[in-house]
Amino acid sequence: MHQGLRTLLALVLILSSISVSSSSSSDLSPDFYAFTCPNVQLFVRNTVSFFSTNDGTIPGKLLRLVFHDCMVEGCDASVLIQGNGTERTDPANLSLGGFDVVESAKRLIEVMCPGIVSCADILVLAARDAVEFTGGPLVQVPLGRKDGRVSLASNVRPNIIDTSFSVEEMAKTFSSKGLSMEDLVVLSGGHTIGLSHCTSFSDRFQKDANGSMVPIDTSMEKNFASELMKKCSANATAATTVSCDPVTPNQFDNQYFTNLLNGKGLLRSDSELVNDPKAEALIDSFSKSQNSFFDSWAESFIKMTSIGVKTGDDEGEIRTVCSSANG
Repeated sequence: MHQGLRTLLALVLILSSISVSSSSSSDLSPDFYAFTCPNVQLFVRNTVSFFSTNDGTIPGKLLRLVFHDCMVEGCDASVLIQGNGTERTDPANLSLGGFDVVESAKRLIEVMCPGIVSCADILVLAARDAVEFTGGPLVQVPLGRKDGRVSLASNVRPNIIDTSFSVEEMAKTFSSKGLSMEDLVVLSGGHTIGLSHCTSFSDRFQKDANGSMVPIDTSMEKNFASELMKKCSANATAATTVSCDPVTPNQFDNQYFTNLLNGKGLLRSDSELVNDPKAEALIDSFSKSQNSFFDSWAESFIKMTSIGVKTGDDEGEIRTVCSSANG
């Protein structure tokens, strides 16, 4: 064999071994399934549209679901696995929804492209499409994630944002995932859609001597606080929910940021953002320009959905069923 050809083949083998042994978000690509399952995005989009048309709460649930997945074990669909002691059993995840949307899309894709598309990619696409379905930007997300094999409830609390967190605590959690203060503010803007249980912000109220709810958080606008007290009265059940955005609850827009500036942030963690000068400047900017928010959303969403991705065969797998690891 010619010496030059042998050298070229050796170089190809070296580069191939590098791409197999090292795995990172740089291994992802929007065209990952271009030849193996070219219609995967259409399959997911149609599934999300069907479910969301019949249930307006689905988009918010899918967005929350992908966040809870990516922040714990990375974006590997570990939150979808059922069983004792899995992430789904942690109290912070008991109110999650949208699982049936991902499972339905997976069943369809397994018929058309068996063993090709991961549940992790389906979940990211579903959340992406949920944003577009409610009027937000269409984000070109990179694909190629593998599904994780580990799902432990004990991993949830140390990694997830609690609604009682201060700005410093939220920023620290985000920083540990490679996300910035700007990412924190931008991704909090996802609360422009979705619902929250009354128990998620009950610490902003207390019962008076007559058993009536009264606000103890003076940062809330008075009329807004009154409405919340009515909806989350003493007669409310644990299942009672309130729209995160009281103005345009079903529209993905920049209203969330205007709400914060007007004292209408639903969760304590939302309202805390305006107490940080850098965060407040971003909030003010996004409240004035929806295009600016949408552009930043695309960047931050891609960053978040690239946290801790697994791409090598030694790191993950392509599940046959999203709720259960293979084997």
